[in-house]
Amino acid sequence: MSTGTLTPAPAPAHRDGPAPGAHTPWGHALRTAVLAAIAVCIVLLAFAWPGVTAKVQNLPVAAVGTPEQVAQVASKAPGGALDVRRAASRDEAVELIRTKEAYGAVILGNAPEVFIASAASPAAAQFLTQVGQQMQSQIQAQVIARPQDALGQAAQHAAQGSAPAAPQSPAPQQAPQAATPTVTVTDVVPLSPDDPRGAGLAVAGLPLAMGGMIGGVLISLLVSGTWRRLGAIAAYGVLAGLGLAGILQGWFHILQGSFWANAGAIGLGVVATAAIIVGLNALLGRAGIALGAVITLFVGNPLSSLTQPKEFLPAPWGDVGQWLVPGASGTLLRDLSYFPEASALFPWLVLVGWAVVGAVLIAVGHFRNEPAVAEV
Repeated sequence: MSTGTLTPAPAPAHRDGPAPGAHTPWGHALRTAVLAAIAVCIVLLAFAWPGVTAKVQNLPVAAVGTPEQVAQVASKAPGGALDVRRAASRDEAVELIRTKEAYGAVILGNAPEVFIASAASPAAAQFLTQVGQQMQSQIQAQVIARPQDALGQAAQHAAQGSAPAAPQSPAPQQAPQAATPTVTVTDVVPLSPDDPRGAGLAVAGLPLAMGGMIGGVLISLLVSGTWRRLGAIAAYGVLAGLGLAGILQGWFHILQGSFWANAGAIGLGVVATAAIIVGLNALLGRAGIALGAVITLFVGNPLSSLTQPKEFLPAPWGDVGQWLVPGASGTLLRDLSYFPEASALFPWLVLVGWAVVGAVLIAVGHFRNEPAVAEV
């Protein structure tokens, strides 16, 4: 009977080394949880910070009146809320509003008025309406105080032991007492009747930003080749501009003015966002897509000032937001719809600049990663 050679049992795997199919180490799991918690906090800060820190401040407003009256308006504004600039006439004040150099105006004198522009900012219009109500309350308080002033003078004479001056014989025809002035609030540039509170224009900013991101991600993942990617971005901008303008203007009637100008502005905004995401992806890989999303969604959109004037944000973030695609797109659409007399050159240049930067990144990323591949 032969004895077979015994096969030694396999040695157990080393306990310190990761075996195939082993669970994720606790350290890595905890690090992932910490990163996720930090990301959630950043998202909350990005969307909540502008609303929490914003306050009524430095609001450009025109005023028509004497230098003393204009200075009084500025001094009575709480905490530097108004940046008052004097206008020579009522017409000049209206012109400042229509060119977006002022959010409203205060007309002083015998016929006081307050001009607002709800299309520029519903929040600013609401604040200026409250200013008009305060002016009316002050006027009524002054009217009520006039008889009290007369009684006070009589009491002063009595305290001094002298009778007040005898009134002159009443004139046979005494002028009647002037009526109390009424402060009129006029909306110089109102919003569309289909969007009376401006909610549609404010909410449209997020879908426009998301639209550029969706196009950029899909083109990054599904299209290769520099020229093909640029062509896809351009085609996407044309189609998305026409489609979104058709919904916002043709269906919901949120946008006003020229349909083709609005479609061009939307398309250029979508192209700028998509180009940046595709360019960062070409340069950095998948991390570039995440970086592009952060710039657009978590930085650009909260600072876009679509729901409030940029002056209400802590300096300099309101101005910074206008240099990013969401802020420039929102400002451009507002100008094209409601302020045709205002200069829209700056937002056009911002969108073109981002689109060009994205195209350059696409080319640089392609030739850096594939130097030996000749594109057909």
